[in-house]
Amino acid sequence: MSTEDTPFFNDPNAALREIAQNPAAYAHYLADFHRVVLDMAAKLEVLQRETRVHCRGTRVEGDKMGQAFLRSFPVEKSLNDILKHLKGVTSGLEKSAHKRHAHDEKVKEVKKQRKEKALLKERKNNPPLQAAPENPGQQGAPSPNMGYGSPASIYDLRGRESA
Repeated sequence: MSTEDTPFFNDPNAALREIAQNPAAYAHYLADFHRVVLDMAAKLEVLQRETRVHCRGTRVEGDKMGQAFLRSFPVEKSLNDILKHLKGVTSGLEKSAHKRHAHDEKVKEVKKQRKEKALLKERKNNPPLQAAPENPGQQGAPSPNMGYGSPASIYDLRGRESA
């Protein structure tokens, strides 16, 4: 039985496989998680404030100054840690979406660079034939341009002073 004959819901990873192959779908999927995590963080921040007010306000008869705070500190610290980790998760989700997009851009660039490199290698191995320059003058006749273009020896400077 081929994979196309089986229903889509039999393979739970098929949808994620499709998402992983498409950078836009990947970013959209992570954006959904990002919204959920941000919503959780907002609700936990409200819970943190309310827990702080309640725990610090709970006093026992005979408490000295600051004992209610010391009792509430472990609860507040645990919520603070959760919020800190959630902020890390949100930044990680954002980074992951950007890195996925950058990966596809880099793959496209590598393909282009390899094509260019192959063309350069091809040109180097098989240089194009160039036609020989036409020389309308005779070989024995002096050329009209007696300057630096023609080969000359140091003895053929004709009145010029050497450096």
